[in-house]
Amino acid sequence: MQIIEGAGTWAPPAAGAVNDWVEQLRTPDLSVGTYCIPAGGIDDQSPHTEDEIYVVTAGRARIVTPGGTAEVGPGAVIFVPAGEEHRFDEVTEDLSLLVVFGPAYGSRAPGR
Repeated sequence: MQIIEGAGTWAPPAAGAVNDWVEQLRTPDLSVGTYCIPAGGIDDQSPHTEDEIYVVTAGRARIVTPGGTAEVGPGAVIFVPAGEEHRFDEVTEDLSLLVVFGPAYGSRAPGR
């Protein structure tokens, strides 16, 4: 057993960064991290090679995918399959997301 300290907790991006990503746990089969976007910020991520679950722990935004859009806030749980374009926009309150990748983030990327 392991308690993952700080997972899902808001952290402002470093100076000059548009958002903040921290991986807090990594095993071959999954990884857990926190993704934060400040209010009014930009989500500049690209599709991932792994399935992904987001849990909104704080803030409000809209998630946009080819299949549609949805308003999200604390408690929302979002599944994004590997390879699907997605981004958060209209971030109206500092957004903090607990992120779970299966398998671990980047493990299916070419060249790994």
